[in-house]
Amino acid sequence: MRPSKWGFCEHGTRVVSLRNVVLCWLLVCVPVWANAVQQDFAELKAATATVQIDGGEGRTVTTTLPYVWDVLHRGHSGSARFEILFDFPVMARSDELYGLYIPRVGNNYDIWLNGALLDREGNLDRSGPDSAQKPRYLSLPADLLQTRNMLTVHIRTDIGRRGGLSTLFLGKEAAVYPMYMRAYGWRVLGTELVVGFSLFVGLMALAFWATQVDLSRNVGRRDSFYLFAGLAELSWTVRVGDVLVERPPLDWPWWGIVPVMALGAWLYCMTQFCIRAAGWTQQPVALAFGRWVGVLAVFSPVLACLALGFGRPLALTGWYAAVLASFLLFSFVFVVRSVREADGSRRLIALAILVNVAVGLRDFYAFRVDPGYPDNSYMRYSSVVFGLALAYMVLARFKEASAQARDLLANLAARVSEKEMALQQSYLQVEQMAREQERASERTRILRDMHDGVGSHISAAIRQLQSGKASQAEVLQTLRDSMDQLKLTIDAMHLPPGDVAALLANLRYRLAPRFAASDIELLWEVDVLQPLVRLDAQAMRQLQFMLFEALSNVLQHARARVLRIEAVAHEGVRLRIIDDGQGFDVQAPWRKGLLSLRDRALAIGATLTISSQPGRTILEVQLR
Repeated sequence: MRPSKWGFCEHGTRVVSLRNVVLCWLLVCVPVWANAVQQDFAELKAATATVQIDGGEGRTVTTTLPYVWDVLHRGHSGSARFEILFDFPVMARSDELYGLYIPRVGNNYDIWLNGALLDREGNLDRSGPDSAQKPRYLSLPADLLQTRNMLTVHIRTDIGRRGGLSTLFLGKEAAVYPMYMRAYGWRVLGTELVVGFSLFVGLMALAFWATQVDLSRNVGRRDSFYLFAGLAELSWTVRVGDVLVERPPLDWPWWGIVPVMALGAWLYCMTQFCIRAAGWTQQPVALAFGRWVGVLAVFSPVLACLALGFGRPLALTGWYAAVLASFLLFSFVFVVRSVREADGSRRLIALAILVNVAVGLRDFYAFRVDPGYPDNSYMRYSSVVFGLALAYMVLARFKEASAQARDLLANLAARVSEKEMALQQSYLQVEQMAREQERASERTRILRDMHDGVGSHISAAIRQLQSGKASQAEVLQTLRDSMDQLKLTIDAMHLPPGDVAALLANLRYRLAPRFAASDIELLWEVDVLQPLVRLDAQAMRQLQFMLFEALSNVLQHARARVLRIEAVAHEGVRLRIIDDGQGFDVQAPWRKGLLSLRDRALAIGATLTISSQPGRTILEVQLR
């Protein structure tokens, strides 16, 4: 509350307490007062007005309130000074509170009583706040009132801003203040509730649009049903919320264009919402009507600019008339179709359309045709019916979409389960085939090893016997090699992958007796070796063949007396076989045995180095 220099209190801009809110809504539902209470206030209607139009010369007239500027001076701005004479009973007690209730005043104003300033809002010399949006209440101490009183109200109005002065109500605060609270509840608190409701529904619909897809047609595409529903409610929030903005962020008439544009956007989005709710997206007539409403929405700011900026109010009146006529026809068609199709959701929307069209006709007459000064627009409240229908449809659609999503997830889960079972069976089959293939590969390897090792030695022994040139000792040596090769092939099946030390130990165990029988001293210098992970079973067999081939060559051809086997951990494992035999020419073309050694070394990624001279031959294998 803001006290003036005279001690008065302005209630027009004070914050309404919780007690006042409750009182306000009780007064909305209950008649104002009984006849005895109504006698405690008076209506002030007779006034002398000095009017200036577009800054011209003042003209004094006697008038009866309400004074509706847009009706009397259509398409013009200006100012007016109202002088209102009234008598006050002498028996009024000085300690009793009195009040002045003004339903509408403005756009800018100042109010004087007997030469004392009661209240002022805005600047009378230029456009500013819109005080006519809300009712005003001034608390008056009884000692300021005289037997004969002069109430002076100055106003400044803008084109098309619904400026003017309504009938004034003066009397005891107990009688006048409830009237103010009733009007404040309808025009301000009611608007706040509508704005909050529309904002909630709009944001809820946009949230559904951002997270839901249209499963009925194109999977993965957002459902425009929610989008138009959300945009419609947000547009209506802007349209209705204009009442709450006394000090707009834009100058007039630019701010006046914003609510008209919001109304056009609401009409277009609501039309698209109804078309989708009715399932008419493929019907040419419905699509043509949607385009027509889109044209009306596009032209709304142009016509609002003509009416509010250039003083052509009929332009906006014609637009409102075109909108009403269009929706009268649309509501008739929609209601008839909804009744025939017996769809509960569509009937609810049809009811909302009928209510809003009927209330829209009333508001059109009250604000654009009737010369009176209406306090409030009813359509802001009837739109709640539309919002409820919209919220119901959005929730119903969301529930349907959620059910479809659950069914889709259930079907997907069933399909995934079937695929898992099929994959499991396939895996078992593949695993079985892999085991069979492994066994077949192992059999093939054993046969190949026997063919390359045992088989080749037995074949050599047969050729020796057939030729008749080989001695018994030579044939026996060949057969011993065959037997050793067979034993080593069996041993290789149990060798751990990469364990070079175990492989050398098997060779020593199998061949040591032959070296001793051949009178060759075997020197063993093998360090502790870590397994080479990269040498699998196949690589270990290749390495075994290489070492066996090298040792067999020493036994058969070197004529050595000492054989040393070295194995050290050097950049992996380095193996060396050294004998003191007769040696051979390394530069000469390699025969089958050496070529086999080279090929096997390449197969396992090893480096093979051979050097030889009489008395010292070295075969080195580097494994990394």
